[in-house]
Amino acid sequence: MRETVTLVTASTMFLIVCTLVDDVLSGARPSVTLLEIFPNLSITFTVEPLGMLFGLVASGLWIVNSIYSIGYMRGNNEKNQTRFYFFFAIALTGAIGVAFAGNMLTLFFSYEVLTLSTFPLVTHSGKPDAIKSGRTYLGILLSTSIGLQLLAIIWTWQTTGTLTFEAGGILNGKMSDGAVAILLLLYMYGIGKAALMPVHRWLPAAMVAPTPVSALLHAVAVVKAGVFTVVKVIVYIFGYDFLSEAITINWLLYIAGFTIIAASLVALRQDNLKRRLAYSTISQLSYVVMAAAILAPLSIIGAVLHIAAHAVGKITLFFAAGSIYTAAHKTEISQLNGIGRKMPWTMGAFSIASLSMIGIPPTVGFISKWYILMGAIQSEQIFAIAVIILSTLLNAGYFVPIIYCSFFKAVDNRDDIDQVNNDHGEAPLPIVIALTITAGGTVILFFLADLPLGLAKLVVNF
Repeated sequence: MRETVTLVTASTMFLIVCTLVDDVLSGARPSVTLLEIFPNLSITFTVEPLGMLFGLVASGLWIVNSIYSIGYMRGNNEKNQTRFYFFFAIALTGAIGVAFAGNMLTLFFSYEVLTLSTFPLVTHSGKPDAIKSGRTYLGILLSTSIGLQLLAIIWTWQTTGTLTFEAGGILNGKMSDGAVAILLLLYMYGIGKAALMPVHRWLPAAMVAPTPVSALLHAVAVVKAGVFTVVKVIVYIFGYDFLSEAITINWLLYIAGFTIIAASLVALRQDNLKRRLAYSTISQLSYVVMAAAILAPLSIIGAVLHIAAHAVGKITLFFAAGSIYTAAHKTEISQLNGIGRKMPWTMGAFSIASLSMIGIPPTVGFISKWYILMGAIQSEQIFAIAVIILSTLLNAGYFVPIIYCSFFKAVDNRDDIDQVNNDHGEAPLPIVIALTITAGGTVILFFLADLPLGLAKLVVNF
């Protein structure tokens, strides 16, 4: 019953979100106000192009993640499954609230619902290491959002008298350059889910969670809510034209670039597969932040596209990691020699998603990185260009060896435990179906990119 309710609810949400697409593409901005707290300050939901894309990604991938969760939770005999699906549903509700928020107050409330509802998922096993990691997760995300982001929101309200998202921003001519720089700093580090260094530790700490939760954190909802909010603030609160004229935000560009390279170097050293994917996520998120900080229309289009591209690719990688754990009980990259011959569907999907993370056609990751690179070239941002080139090589450095070892190296039976673990095939069918769908999505979106590209262009009126 809980699985039926989950699948029906997820499918219904996706269908409802899809009914809004044509209106948004035609220029309409569907809106509803639930509660007016003060004049010009209310709980309001408004659908605009950026939120439309995030809503499609979150609701669409919830269906696939639900299919995957059924195979994973049953295959590993996980306890408290009803609680798991319940909080998963609340988390997706928070994600959709973030996507369709009409102002910063509504976004903040939805953002916190997402944080609080994912804490029981991170600590699902109830083991001491899970509880400890959950406290790190909750502590960093709440301290940044309440201590920095909420302060920035209050400051914005006092300065402008509104928190409504508007094309071109709401701060133009209302703050000095120095105040704008400080406010931007509060927002960027107040959005802890974007995982800019040094407030990134919550993300690898959350790897103790079951793999469907890791996929939720890294692909569907949590980190996407972070970088989505970064783009939303830069485009609709500050206005990228205002930022480019009023102040320089090179500091954000440099911090994002540093995070991309540093996280990639850390990923190279990780033998645990989920930790390598976690640091890869930190790196990939900062592509979106860096692209937004370039403040060029092409780079912002790339940032919006990368939200979708990374979601589909990274969820596939975590699905594959969970598939390997379920079928072979292996968690370390050094244990994966020859596993591609026993699990060709899993490792084939992993390989396709890896190509998307690197940015190789015909995968959607190539399109988003191409727009980011073109934006950097258009703005003559040599630092950003160098970061993109170097990080692409590092991406290949930590993904390609996994693919090579899994398909071209012989199975290494070092002891009796390895012998037992190597006596396996593919994971349960729901897991294989889910990762095949998302891997196919990374290729399909390369050839059918009109919808996400059309929405991304509307964000900057391109």
